Amino acid sequence: MAIPKRTEVPEELKWDLTRVFSSDNDWEQEYTLIKKEVQDLSKLKKDFTKDGHYLYDGLTKILEVGRRLEKVYVYATMSSDVNSSDSHYLGYVAQSQTLVSQFEAATSFMNPSILELSQADLNQFMEDEPKLNNYAHMLEQIMQQKPHTLSAQEEKIIADAGDALGTSENTFNVLTNSDMAYGYVETDDGEMVQLSDGLYSNLIQSQKREVRKNAFDVMYATYGQFENSLASTLSGVVKQHNYLARVHNYDSARSSALAENHVPTVVYDTLISEVDSHLDLLHDYVALRKQILGLDDLQMWDLYVPLTGTPSLSYTFEQAKAEAKKALVPLGEDYLKQVDYIFNNRVIDVVESQNKVTGAYSGGSYDTDAYELLNWENNIDSLYTLVHETGHSVHSMYTRQTQPYVYGDYPIFVAEIASTTNENILTEYFLDHITDPKTRAFVLNYYLDSFKGTLFRQTQFAEFEQYIHDLDAKGEPLTADMLDDFYGDLNQRYYGDAVEPGSEIAKEWARIPHFYYNFYVYQYATGFAAATALANNVVHGTSKQREAYINFLKSGSSDYPVEIMKKAGVDMTKPDYLKEAFETFKKRLAEFKDIIKNDFK
Repeated sequence: MAIPKRTEVPEELKWDLTRVFSSDNDWEQEYTLIKKEVQDLSKLKKDFTKDGHYLYDGLTKILEVGRRLEKVYVYATMSSDVNSSDSHYLGYVAQSQTLVSQFEAATSFMNPSILELSQADLNQFMEDEPKLNNYAHMLEQIMQQKPHTLSAQEEKIIADAGDALGTSENTFNVLTNSDMAYGYVETDDGEMVQLSDGLYSNLIQSQKREVRKNAFDVMYATYGQFENSLASTLSGVVKQHNYLARVHNYDSARSSALAENHVPTVVYDTLISEVDSHLDLLHDYVALRKQILGLDDLQMWDLYVPLTGTPSLSYTFEQAKAEAKKALVPLGEDYLKQVDYIFNNRVIDVVESQNKVTGAYSGGSYDTDAYELLNWENNIDSLYTLVHETGHSVHSMYTRQTQPYVYGDYPIFVAEIASTTNENILTEYFLDHITDPKTRAFVLNYYLDSFKGTLFRQTQFAEFEQYIHDLDAKGEPLTADMLDDFYGDLNQRYYGDAVEPGSEIAKEWARIPHFYYNFYVYQYATGFAAATALANNVVHGTSKQREAYINFLKSGSSDYPVEIMKKAGVDMTKPDYLKEAFETFKKRLAEFKDIIKNDFK
């Protein structure tokens, strides 16, 4: 079926952005006003920390302009996302991005000025101007940077070196996105086409083993040609992380990265330790895959092919909304009211159309609806995507309804927890209501594969990331051969003896962009495990546990993320939530085995 043009999509299946700005003319008027106000913000620097009243007024003005700028930016990007060929809205996006950069430059004095104050000065300011207590947590977060902040002149020198320090990451992006050309592979239909990252993701799931193998071989042969260069770019970015941490008085790059969200390193250590002690579960699942596929030599290119085929379940968008609401009943009446608003007020842009961006997301700003972008297909994957993005959206709605603007967003560390909790609740709903063995097997395998790809795989990445930073800190060179050796051994330890050793998977480190993100990936794993525990609390727990979860959704950034999670019922400094996640995996793996053995023919 042909992909429709934007003009051919029914209005009820498009999001309504007139609630952001009623017209482009209104957007342009607001843009012009904000541009002038952004230019004036730098004038606040002179008296910014003169006393508590000036500090309160200055912070309030900066936040007010930033709040309005977010709304301008959201309208531009979302208008462009549904038709990326529209040069009019592409122009709006470019204008907005420039204005954001100007805002950041004009307000760059804010944190350094506050950090020049002593704690005693700040306490006196807050006593003289009690309204400053509205910003107490934000100010506390800024002041905690004091031991790790250099003089203004030294910080400027480091900031000015930003482009130079970022060269390795830029080179990686140019090399992998522009200069590298993959070879040709044969598709399921027998057509010879040039491989791409997107095509690889499809072919590695092919039911034809030769197609999977060829895609794998071509992918890693290409990276193999460049692995010395890619070892150099990765080494460069690791040196950057270690250097910046060292000059800012952190004991490691990991400590520096985790400090941004006030996450203690014990969270990271506990994750790696618990995953390592439960690798037998992954080995068991991988061995089962080998058995189901009937292979004598399970290879890494065999780990993504679906085991259960396509389930009989299919959903139109209307049917999916009804099913989602049934699944989310355990979250309570007020939660479902939020869902009803999202589902019935043109907040979702539903169908794929020409030049619409791919994938899915939940977006918006503090003063807009929590809009969702989808590219709908009538299958169970789209239902999971709807529930996932609605988890983000309700999280955003509760936060904005409860918190002032200064705390009206949530940190990256918890961002995926609400959405993944919803996915787990949907899985629980399916397992409570579906009796057909083949469909149950699909749902179970969907969960097990998600667990494998998130909790196990992302922790594997986190372990590799820590190793290479530690090695560089000791002065050891990060050569391609060394990286291959360690990553190959690490991969074998994670997936176990059922997988044949020695494949080109040892070069996988070369193609993972997350290794350039400075200790980011561990959050996928901790978030997935926390979501499993929270879903269990919501579905099987007490009313007090469900209330604690809703309060988590309302917390925004009003406290440190680890403290917010403790209030929700998950202490991420301890291993309990991870053990609970592994128990859930173990239970569902056992049922999956039974179905495969007894019912799945």
